[in-house]
Amino acid sequence: MAIEVRELRGKKDLRTFIFLPEKIHKDHERWVHPIYLDEWTFYNPKKNKSFSHCITTLALAWAGDRPVGRIMGIINPHYNELHNESNARFFALECYHDLEIARALIDYVCEWARENGMHKLVGPLGFSDKDPQGCQTEGFDEPVAITTPCNFSWMKDFYEQLGFQKEIDLVSFKLPMPEKMPEFIERISKRVLDSNNYVLKEFRTRREMRPWIVPIFRLVNETFIHIYGFIPLDEKEMHELANRYIPILDPRFVKVVTTQQSEPIAFLVSMPELSQGIKRARGRLIPFGWYHILRESRRTKMLTMLLGAIKEPHRGKGIDTLMGLRLLESAYKARMEFIDSHLILETNTRMQAEYKRTDGFVYKRFRIFCKEL
Repeated sequence: MAIEVRELRGKKDLRTFIFLPEKIHKDHERWVHPIYLDEWTFYNPKKNKSFSHCITTLALAWAGDRPVGRIMGIINPHYNELHNESNARFFALECYHDLEIARALIDYVCEWARENGMHKLVGPLGFSDKDPQGCQTEGFDEPVAITTPCNFSWMKDFYEQLGFQKEIDLVSFKLPMPEKMPEFIERISKRVLDSNNYVLKEFRTRREMRPWIVPIFRLVNETFIHIYGFIPLDEKEMHELANRYIPILDPRFVKVVTTQQSEPIAFLVSMPELSQGIKRARGRLIPFGWYHILRESRRTKMLTMLLGAIKEPHRGKGIDTLMGLRLLESAYKARMEFIDSHLILETNTRMQAEYKRTDGFVYKRFRIFCKEL
């Protein structure tokens, strides 16, 4: 049957768009549902400020009256201007195991991008690097980690058959927890702090942590500016993200380093891996999904890194070692068995070296593809 791709026409189409992956992946053992409350917010231009400074399209592929695929196209004029690019992005591509469905969806976004004067299509890539990015290409036997993509292994082949090439790869490291914590943690921590007049902030409650979240996002803007796909946050977005993530962050796994004047210069944010709880809840918090997620936060043996950075003038002074050891200590006390690094660009050799130095190893790989228009 011929495939027809149509732009979304209302809330009914949006509901189909949001819940279609659940049908496509119904027999996919590793796939984890998104949290649907977040999905409704993400795809709502009134609630997601990213829509206000981007050109977007959302579309569904239909075989008769049956939805068989979806895709989102994104153009960020400000990002393109800053990086001297004329790129469109594709995001949220999902389809059944049929190359012609994928072809129809990609052709739709390619034509839309050309009509808007773009010369290159890249993806999977959302509004920024804070959204799930890339197509998984290795590590399909491993459990999914929160905020990382999960796709069928054949998707990589589809992209290549449709004329895409590699833009850049990202990797995830797995770090086994040591059987015994090193005794020198306190000694190293004291030396780094005293020799540089730094202060390490650790937290017991979310109330203690809350005042530091927005300063952390400001530091993200300053330190992430050269990272592929990154778009700086404005103050409103910082507060929105703070309100979104504060309820699920565990204060034990957030570390902040400041100067003596309380200026934040480095941070690490991580959290217990919740994917299996989200899977049991099927992405629905109401009525009892929250219980599965809360229980998983107490049962999980995996800690997942989310964000981390050090201000440029303070790099090379042992802050990375200080925060890493303190995080290991907190994870050890919580009886974690592994740490997932989250996505690290293949070009970020410095961070990769840190994980390798502590016996971490690459166990998943993701790829952002590109195609000239």
